[in-house]
This record gives sequence, C-alpha cells and structure tokens, in this order.
Amino acid sequence: MSFPYDINYVEPKVNEQLLNDFHGERSGFVQVGKTRWFFPSRFKQFGASLHSFEARADDTWVVTYPRSGTTWTQEMVWLICNNLDFISANKIPLTQRFPFFEFHLFMHDEVKAEFLEENQHDQEKCKFIEKLSQPVHNELDKMNQPRFIKTHLPTSLLPPSIFKNNSKIIYVARNPSDVVVSYYHLNRLYRTQGYEGDFQKFYDYFEKDLTPWSPYWDHVKEGWAMKDKPNVLFMFYEDMKRNLPETIRRTAAFLNRTLSDEQVTLLCNHLDIKNFRHNKSVTCEELKHLGILKEGEQAFVRKGQVNGNTEELTDTIRHRIKEWSERNLIGTDLRFPDC
Repeated sequence: MSFPYDINYVEPKVNEQLLNDFHGERSGFVQVGKTRWFFPSRFKQFGASLHSFEARADDTWVVTYPRSGTTWTQEMVWLICNNLDFISANKIPLTQRFPFFEFHLFMHDEVKAEFLEENQHDQEKCKFIEKLSQPVHNELDKMNQPRFIKTHLPTSLLPPSIFKNNSKIIYVARNPSDVVVSYYHLNRLYRTQGYEGDFQKFYDYFEKDLTPWSPYWDHVKEGWAMKDKPNVLFMFYEDMKRNLPETIRRTAAFLNRTLSDEQVTLLCNHLDIKNFRHNKSVTCEELKHLGILKEGEQAFVRKGQVNGNTEELTDTIRHRIKEWSERNLIGTDLRFPDC
C-alpha cells in the first residue's frame, strides 16, 4: 500500500532553529500532508510501513495527542481486559504490555549510536536499544493474543485497516494548557527529543504546530469527529479525573467487560495518582536504565492535575492559549469540560 500523503522537510531556517533546540533529531523535521503533521525525519523512511500495518478486529488502540492521560488510560484498559491481573501489571512494564506504535521514529541513528556507546559494556541493554530503534509492528505481527497498542498518530494517519476491521479505538483529549506544560517537561526528559530551551520558546513551537504530532487542534478535532462511530470511545481527561469510577465502568462496557463495584474500587486505588506515580511498571524505568531519560528533569508521571500548572503559565501565555483555542473552536461543538 502506497503512502497517500506528501512528506516535506520544514522550511530550512525553521529547521535550523528546531535542530538547535531539539537535540534528539539530527537530520531535520518533516511535515506530512495538507495538515502538515509534524514529525522527525524518520517518518520519511517509515511512514508507508506504519500506514500499511494490518490491524485486527480484536486490537485495542489508545490514541491521544501526547500528555493527554495516555499512560493512565493504557493501564486502565489493560487491567480491565486482563481481569485485573495486578501481579502481571506490576511485573511486566507497560511498554511491553501495550507497545508504542511509532516510538522508533524518534530513535535517530546518531542518537542510537550514542546510547549504544554509553551502554557498550552491557550486551542486554544494547539489544534493547536496537529493538527500540526497529518498527514495533514487526513484533506485533507475531502476536497471537489480542493486542493493545498505543499511538499518538492522528486518526487520519492511522492504518486504514483499523477502520476496515473495526478495531477498538479509545481516544482521550486533554485541554491545551495542561498538555503543553506536561509536553514541555517530557521533551526535556526524553533525550530522543532532547529539548534544551525554556517553556516560553516551547509554547511558541506548540502554538505554531512545530512539536511532534502537531497540529494539536487538528488532532483533537479529528478524534472528536469520530466519537459516534461504534468502534470508537472518545473521552476527556478532565472527565476521567472528575469521576474515575464512572470512566472505568464506561470503558469496561465499551470493551465488553463487566466489573463489580469492588473491582472498580480496586482499580481506582491502583490508578490513584498518589500510587500511580510510584508504580515502576508505568514510569519507563527500563528507558531510564538505558540513559534515554535525562537525569534531573521532572518524572515521566507528573502531577496528573487539571488546571494545576501555575508555575509555567504566565498571564500572557494563558491569554494566548485562550485566544488560540477560541479561534480553533469556531465552527465546532467541541468543548472541554469545566473542572
């Protein structure tokens, strides 16, 4: 299957500035299709194979713009579908139970070489680094059991086989104020992104759709447009935070599962942010051991709050987000919950 969208490098002067600020990419960034979806250069190499991936009817996909409650949702979904097997969930990293479909796009050859050199005395770590640089669909193709797959791809770039075979999609949206702060810290934490600038500059990139998986608003609006399809469950992160028990019940029903009140309580306790941020199965410890996560930055699982980022968001940026949101919501009935 040929890839249906043009892939072009970002304008040279902009790319030069991006490469100066995002050290995890070395060749330059690209934009895909008329929407100009923003990705590192490896998308040119792997875009077609992502598009042609053969999804199955019993696949479950969690689809989000980054930092929209993705990990939280993944853990909830996996446990619902695996009879609340907390023992396995605590023992097997979430990245293994719920693979990240396009992570290899961010493992630039030069960055991979640096990781390999740093870990050269540990053969198992080097094998793991090599595995992370390869398309995860190679492993997914070999799986016989129902598959759980995480992606940040917008719905228009998802493999068409997902819709042909009616795989289940759970799309989670989160308000842009909380997303951009959390995404800023993630881009500083992950050396595959390697952002070195301050929050003000990062917000500028975010609003100009120059951060990976952007444009943010097109991403969310595409998810919203699919909310009534029978194989799609659309959720707001804010609603999840406000009423987690109801979220669990709604998700279980979508996945054709039934949980007792006691099971819902157990899962709520497991997912409580006070416990969740200390759960080493979901905090990417395996990547930290490889040196992919940068020392001294905020943790992978942060506050998990709604409207709780008071330090980074100046009045000026809050105003910009408000105006930017209003412009992008014209003509749509998409509205984030008031929490």
